[in-house]
Amino acid sequence: MRWIPFIIFLTVLQWYAFQALKTLTQNKIWWILYGLIVTLTHGSFLWQLFSYDRSVGWTPLITYTVGWFIALISGQLILTPILFFEDLSRLAMGIYNLFVHEQKFELPERRKFIAQTALAISAVPFASLLYGMYQGRYNYRVLRYTLEYDALPDNFDGFQITQISDLHCGSFDNFEKVAYGMDLINEQKSDLLLFTGDMVNNKSSEARPWVGKLSKLKAPYGKFSVLGNHDYGDYNEWESPEAKQKNMEEMYQIHKDMGFDLLLNESRYVEKNGEKIALVGVENWGAGRFKKAGDLAKSVGRIQSEDFKILLSHDPSHWEAEVLPHPYPFHLTLSGHTHGFQFGIEIPGWIKWSPSQWQYKQWAGIYEKREQKLNVNRGFGYLAYPGRVGIWPEITVITLKKSNLLI
Repeated sequence: MRWIPFIIFLTVLQWYAFQALKTLTQNKIWWILYGLIVTLTHGSFLWQLFSYDRSVGWTPLITYTVGWFIALISGQLILTPILFFEDLSRLAMGIYNLFVHEQKFELPERRKFIAQTALAISAVPFASLLYGMYQGRYNYRVLRYTLEYDALPDNFDGFQITQISDLHCGSFDNFEKVAYGMDLINEQKSDLLLFTGDMVNNKSSEARPWVGKLSKLKAPYGKFSVLGNHDYGDYNEWESPEAKQKNMEEMYQIHKDMGFDLLLNESRYVEKNGEKIALVGVENWGAGRFKKAGDLAKSVGRIQSEDFKILLSHDPSHWEAEVLPHPYPFHLTLSGHTHGFQFGIEIPGWIKWSPSQWQYKQWAGIYEKREQKLNVNRGFGYLAYPGRVGIWPEITVITLKKSNLLI
């Protein structure tokens, strides 16, 4: 019963879309073609919705089904209000003719211009979302930031860090294009490589085909990683607690096989010419319903308050909730998780908008409070909707600079 309003809503969208098509053409071949597209798209979506198997999780087939469904209804969500308001004007005209001119009540015909306008406008999100599925998700961008700190040790002036996040290996289905993005990571030739969680969608086995490629990523001062909310197997249905634990142990091994030092509420020192900075890695901690395995107190147990600290924490909601109030200053926190909702508009210096901002105060890019900085990486991969529009897959390169360094 709870799905009936949703199905009625979809029916209304399809009816209005068909009305626009019927206004433009009486060729029934086009009607039949549209009917087939709607039937296949909605039928596939509803089938996947009602038959979803949590023991299998998100597969490329499911994501493509979701993608096509989202693309189709996105256009219809714009088209329907336009035609609805036209219907209100048609209804008003019919009532006016009935009572003022004493004519038989009839609705005026739909105007072809209105239908053309509605279809043209609705084609923009539809085409954009299709582009995001077949090209946008591979539109890798290298975003560079230079961050200055008084507390940075002198020998780390100019130290370069590459951050990647949210690979979601289970969504990948084009080895060549994804491999290009991974090669782009190596081309940055950074001193340090940091991965901030969500290696997979559901199961550790999704990452196994990518071990070889990710193991070739190089950084002279090391590769370090943390877990994201998708890495614990919590969104999968397991046959037993032992099976879930085995999946977790495989995740630990995969990070090791890839050459990452996985930080599980712990810290490491990175040394350069007799000076050092602290890397702190917490397990996932997210506000609301998300897993709260992160333990900052445990993570900093072996470091000092005066150390220059870089924190790896998957979910940016952790920053304001626990990181900023902590007695230790974390000079730079690196997060991911939001994906920028994989949809938005960003024009540097002009516009930065995404539905992600309705859920997260810090959702993409650099933020600063009380001399502590946060970078939220937009993610390398994708989940659910198999594409990106306006919020492109990201490789972050951060150069640390010593403020007022005397040369």
